Amino acid sequence: MTGDERQSELVRLTIVSSESEAEVIRGLLATEGIESIQRPTDVAAGALDGWAAGGAREILVRSSDVETARELIAVQPGDSG
Repeated sequence: MTGDERQSELVRLTIVSSESEAEVIRGLLATEGIESIQRPTDVAAGALDGWAAGGAREILVRSSDVETARELIAVQPGDSG
């Protein structure tokens, strides 16, 4: 499978406000065996021009994992389910 084919299988799971928040979510996904990537997003284009490490990040997962991943990130601490 080429890099382009792998990239086309990825779908946006969510957008978060910072790289550290993205890494926390990616850690949660990894504990459940879900691979993910995070990258800067242009949703807030121009907000932090020239500073790629800051600003909103999007988390991408394989399309086959997106429903499970959405369920995982929807569970709030203290929820019984």
